[in-house]
Amino acid sequence: MLGFQRAILLREISNGLRSTTGNLNHLGINRASSKSSLSYQDKHQGWKLFKRFYYKMLGQLSAEARFKQLKFKIKSKIYLLDSTTISLCLSLFDWAKYRTSKGAIKLHTLLDYDGNFPNYIHISDGKDGDNKGAYDIPLTKSSVIVADRYYFDSYLLNKWDSNDVYFVIRMKENLKYRSLKELGSPENLHEHILKDVIIKLTGLNTKEKYPKRLRRVAVYDEKNNQTIELITNQLSWTAKTISELYKSRWQIEIFFREIKQHLKIKSFIGTSEDAVTIQIWSAMITILMLKFLNSIAKYSWHLSNLVSFLRLNLFVKISLQKRLDEHFEKDTGRPLENLLSLF
Repeated sequence: MLGFQRAILLREISNGLRSTTGNLNHLGINRASSKSSLSYQDKHQGWKLFKRFYYKMLGQLSAEARFKQLKFKIKSKIYLLDSTTISLCLSLFDWAKYRTSKGAIKLHTLLDYDGNFPNYIHISDGKDGDNKGAYDIPLTKSSVIVADRYYFDSYLLNKWDSNDVYFVIRMKENLKYRSLKELGSPENLHEHILKDVIIKLTGLNTKEKYPKRLRRVAVYDEKNNQTIELITNQLSWTAKTISELYKSRWQIEIFFREIKQHLKIKSFIGTSEDAVTIQIWSAMITILMLKFLNSIAKYSWHLSNLVSFLRLNLFVKISLQKRLDEHFEKDTGRPLENLLSLF
């Protein structure tokens, strides 16, 4: 509600709710909260309640939604892993120390590729490395995790492999390894696949932390005129599938852009750690609901248009499913001059 109505102060939220008079009942709200009540809840309500509510909704809505993965002809569940940094003013958010004069928090996210919604979220100090936020993610057997080179941690990869989880990770430039076997001759490879080979790590630390065989796939990125080298523990899929899986990682970048643009998590109502965390979890609850509504709609909505539609009609008593399916009512043909005469 906050993100849709673009209110940035507690007084705005309270006055906005009170001005809707009797139109709150269809949202399940009996009475608009006062500014003091909102302030008290913002200060004393723990963020863990919102976290539990998100995961409860996730379990229910993901089972009801019609999320389908059509691009990849593989049975594995696909997850995209990355993090984004949210900058904060250190003088206001003194608990979020990042650098000497800057504050920040980091949002570690495991995105479900099927519906583009977070399957796991961890909010940490801005100084935490990306790989540190990945150690506690829930592991689903036979799933595949796609991530950038910042998650290349041989101990972490070994942990995933030991739990029957596949991974597709961009290789570090200084990685030491030994080639064992070519999986395809150059003439049989896809046009953008430069190399497909089984390797073994030889670095002093990496070979002990990950002693098993790996697969190295080198891909030419024509758009950016560069070669991207990928590491995976999946030995049976085609090199083209491995390449396309990594290419799909761009979806999580789009997700981060969506929540920052449409749900306003770059500006916060409260300044305490609890208040900031609550607002982030509220944004996650909102994006989950948006993804669900988009999945059950017959009309193909762009997220920005869906957000605008809901923001403008939040307190209007309409059939939501009908509007999701039909977008707008059919034009009645009423002349514009007749409408202007009302004024």
